[in-house]
Amino acid sequence: MKSHTEYLTVETKAKREYVNITADVQAALTKSGVKEGICLVNSMHITSSVFVNDDERGLHHDFEQWLEKLAPFNADPKIYHHNRTGEDNADAHLKRQIMGREVVAAVTKGRLDFGPWEQIFYGEFDGQRKKRVLIKIIGE
Repeated sequence: MKSHTEYLTVETKAKREYVNITADVQAALTKSGVKEGICLVNSMHITSSVFVNDDERGLHHDFEQWLEKLAPFNADPKIYHHNRTGEDNADAHLKRQIMGREVVAAVTKGRLDFGPWEQIFYGEFDGQRKKRVLIKIIGE
């Protein structure tokens, strides 16, 4: 059994942003030489996410609107107790919980085994600084 580990570094231009990392993950998979197995991709930060969905700008806008309704930004420590620590990113932690920490994808014939519209995204909810994404590939 083979194992391969890579780390992506992501630094977004905006505080909240969605970055398609599918090509980066496939490149790591190709480099690994694994033909059959699984690929884990996870954010290593508690205010960002990794998820699978369609690469469609309207949908990304809808994510943003929906997440803002569920966990709106508010720096007031009376609203979010986490902000009493001196930070203002409690909403980013909640958004991460909603969108998820990781993706596990099947690897078949050396490719990510996805449906026709599925792509892997890094979702940033408290950005504009360097963050890491783990890619771990295991298989034959």
